[in-house]
This record gives sequence, C-alpha cells and structure tokens, in this order.
Amino acid sequence: MTLHHSQIDPMVRSVFQLGTVIPAHPLALTAQRSLDLRYQRALTRYYLDAGAGGLAVGVHTTQFAIRDVGLYEPVLRLAAETARAWTDRPRFLIAGLAGSTAQACQEAALAVGLGYHAGLLSLAGFTAASHDDLIAHCRAVADVMPLIGFYLQPAVGGVVLPRPFWRRFAAIDNVIGIKIAPFNRYRTLDVIRGVVEAGTEDRVALYTGNDDAIVLDLLTPYVIQRGGETVTVRIVGGLLGHWSVWVRSAVTLLARCHAAILDSALERSWLTTNAAVTDCNAAFFDAGNDFRGCIAGVHEVLRRQGLLRGIWCLDPTETLGPGQAEEIDRVYAAYPEFNDDAFVAAGLNRWLAD
Repeated sequence: MTLHHSQIDPMVRSVFQLGTVIPAHPLALTAQRSLDLRYQRALTRYYLDAGAGGLAVGVHTTQFAIRDVGLYEPVLRLAAETARAWTDRPRFLIAGLAGSTAQACQEAALAVGLGYHAGLLSLAGFTAASHDDLIAHCRAVADVMPLIGFYLQPAVGGVVLPRPFWRRFAAIDNVIGIKIAPFNRYRTLDVIRGVVEAGTEDRVALYTGNDDAIVLDLLTPYVIQRGGETVTVRIVGGLLGHWSVWVRSAVTLLARCHAAILDSALERSWLTTNAAVTDCNAAFFDAGNDFRGCIAGVHEVLRRQGLLRGIWCLDPTETLGPGQAEEIDRVYAAYPEFNDDAFVAAGLNRWLAD
C-alpha cells in the first residue's frame, strides 16, 4: 500500500501545512518495561484534547528501540486507533521511519496501512553514506508515503547535511515537510535555503525541532534571494519532544506566535519568552549532561502530572541525569505560566478510563 500527498484529505493536509503543535509521542511502560496500554492511550487522548494538530509516533521520543522489542507496530496501531476513536477533528499522523532502505520502506507501508499521513525519516546511522546514496534512499521511501525530512542534531546521532542535500531532498515530489532540529543556526539556514533554492517552499512545510530556539524559529521571517526574486518563508509549527509535555500551553504559545507575526513590529517580551522556553527545555532534556536524560526528563514531567506511572525506558540504564530532577523543580517554580497541570488534573480520569 502506498500514499501520495495529493491523496491526503485536504482538511487534514491543511492542518499540517498551516502549522500546528505535533508532540513527539513518548512510550508508556510498566515497571517490567512492557507496554502500558492504559497510559499509552491516555497520553494520546491528552495530546488531542490539549489541541495538538497531530502526533508523531515511533520517533526518537518514542524510543528507537521499540523496533528491537517488537513494539513498533503495536504502538503505531494503538495511537492511530485511539486518535480515530477519540476525536473527529482533523489530526495529522506521522510515523517515525528508520533503518535501511528496505526497513524504512517496510515501516512506511505499515504506517500507510494504519492510516498515517507521512513518515518522519531518520538518517541516523548513515554517517558513511554519500549524498547520492542518501537521496536514493529518500526517494525509495517517498515512493511509499509522503516524507518529512529530519535534520537531527549530531549529539544524539544525527548526520551533518549541507544545503545542497536539502535542495535535492526538497525537490523529491512526495516530500511535504522538514523537521529542522540540528540545534545550530547555520545548519537551520542551510535547510531553509535549500528548500527555497528547490522552489518548493509552497509544498514543503518547515517545522522546528530546535528545542533550544523554539520561539525564535516560529517568529522569524527568513528572507532568501533566489535569482532576482526575494522569497520570505517561515517555520510554521513545531514537531518537538519538548512539546510532549505542557501541551496545552504549547498550543496557546503557537497561536500567539502566529498572531504576532502579523504585526509589523514584535514586542521585546518575546525575547524573554524564548529564553524562558529554552531554559525549560534545558531541564527537560538534560542539556547539562549532554542530553543523556532527555527522554527520562520528559517522562518525569508526565509522571508528576499523573500521565505516566514512572520514568522507565526500554534501556534500564536510561534515566534522569545528575541534578536533572532539581532542574525540573527549578523551572516549574520559575515559570508557572508554562505548565498545564490544572488542565491535566481536570482531564486525567477521563483519559485513563477504558
């Protein structure tokens, strides 16, 4: 089974194209490190009720190791079925795709069969591949389903990819978006310039994955010269591990950013907001320990809210970094306006109900 972007319901496609909050869906586990069905469903329901326009499942925050323990298909299926049963509101479903070309194509075919609209293609592990080989890989997977490119920061396994690569990638017909997450301003600009040079800025929606600069990414107009033409593009939404927590507030923040860019001048308070969001992310992602606790930190916030039973990861050694719990305490106290604890408390029993 294959899918072309022209076959996606226009209302669903517009949610993604205009820009929305897309949480990178975590994995709920029991203390025995088996899938916790009840809490996994509750997370999906929380994200949808909080106003997220889509879900990204099977991605880094879901833990790539789900493929090694037979959980890839069950987790994707559960999220899709829960979303369909929970709301009629258009929601854009993204499946994480990884591995060799054969594996990524197989995962893409499975995702299409489960009702997913696009695949977020990880190139981690392709450090020795040429750009020609990478593009051939991407084209093969794009023959199966619409693709969202993923510029993952090298600190967690990403590959450095220059502007010419992104120009060629954006020119692939079934590419509909790119998650820009190198945590590097120069490399972020490489992606944007590549898309503009390909002439595909109207088809390829740009999403921030730069958790260290979320607000700046969303507010900045990127003005690029293409021949004698001036092209202005924007990063329209976020596909973020950071937005797997405090999601109700993230939805409000994105709406404020969309409204703010209509003004001719931005208030300086946005700079303070950007710094505050980055500070929160440093705590959640364990930046002080080179991101070793980035998944466990997200789990810890959800655990405190009652959305997870614990912070267990598939790898027993993956847990909070030294001092990370105290950092989460600090940002909770410093930025109470960002959490959505009251919203979660009001909906938790309903989300956990069978």
